[in-house]
Amino acid sequence: MTARPRIGLSLDSEEGGGYSPLPWYALRRNYADAVADAGGLPLALPHAAEAADAYLDALDGIVITGGNFDVDPALFGAETRHAQVTTKDGRTRFELALVRAALARDMPVLGICGGQQLLNVVLGGTLVQHIPDSFPDGLAHEQPNPRTEPGHEVAIVPGTRLHGTCGTTTMQVNSAHHQAADAVGEGVVVNARAPDGVIEGIEAPGYRFCLGVEWHPEYHIDPADARIFAAFIEAAART
Repeated sequence: MTARPRIGLSLDSEEGGGYSPLPWYALRRNYADAVADAGGLPLALPHAAEAADAYLDALDGIVITGGNFDVDPALFGAETRHAQVTTKDGRTRFELALVRAALARDMPVLGICGGQQLLNVVLGGTLVQHIPDSFPDGLAHEQPNPRTEPGHEVAIVPGTRLHGTCGTTTMQVNSAHHQAADAVGEGVVVNARAPDGVIEGIEAPGYRFCLGVEWHPEYHIDPADARIFAAFIEAAART
C-alpha cells in the first residue's frame, strides 16, 4: 500500500439540542480511529444525497455507521410499522444513495450495526422490526452492560469471507440493536448468527468487498474486529 485509501464515513445527525441548539452532525471517534489504525484515511461525509457520486469520485471505500434510529419499513415493503421504530429520513436517503452508487462502482462497502441493516435492504432484503417480538426468548441485543464489553458470542459460518477474514468460527461482540436482517436478497450470504438465531452478519460475494456486521468492530472487543477493518482497507487499496 503506497497511499492511504480514502474512506468515507457516514455521519449521524440531530436536529438540535445537547451539543448545539442548531442541527449538528456527529461521529464517534473510534470509527475514525479504527479506519486510521488499519491504514486508511477517514473522511466524514455530510448528508447530501445528490452529491453521492461526487463524494465517491474522491473516495476508495465507504463505511456506513450505526446510530440510534431505524430504516423506514416502507423501504423494504412492510405494510406495518412497529411502535418502536424511529427514523432519520434525511440520513437514510443519503446513505441509500451512497451505498447504491458505491456498489454500482464495485467500491468496497462496510456496514456496521444500522449500516448492516441498511446494506441488507439495498441488497434486496428485509428487516426484523423489533427483535423481542420475533425472538421472545432471544438474547438482550441491546446489552445492559457497557458497549466497551462483550454482550454475547456470534458463530461465524465457515467458508464465508468473514470467516476467512477473521480466522475464527466464534467471536465475542458487543450488541446495541433492536432490529436485524430478516430475509436476505439474491446472492447475499448470511455469515454470522447469534446463539438465538438472529442474523449478525451478511456479505455479497459478487462484489469486491461488500460486508455488514451487526456488532461494532470499531470497539475492538475481539481480536478479530481489527482484521475486519484491515481486510476492508486492503480491498479499498486495490483501486
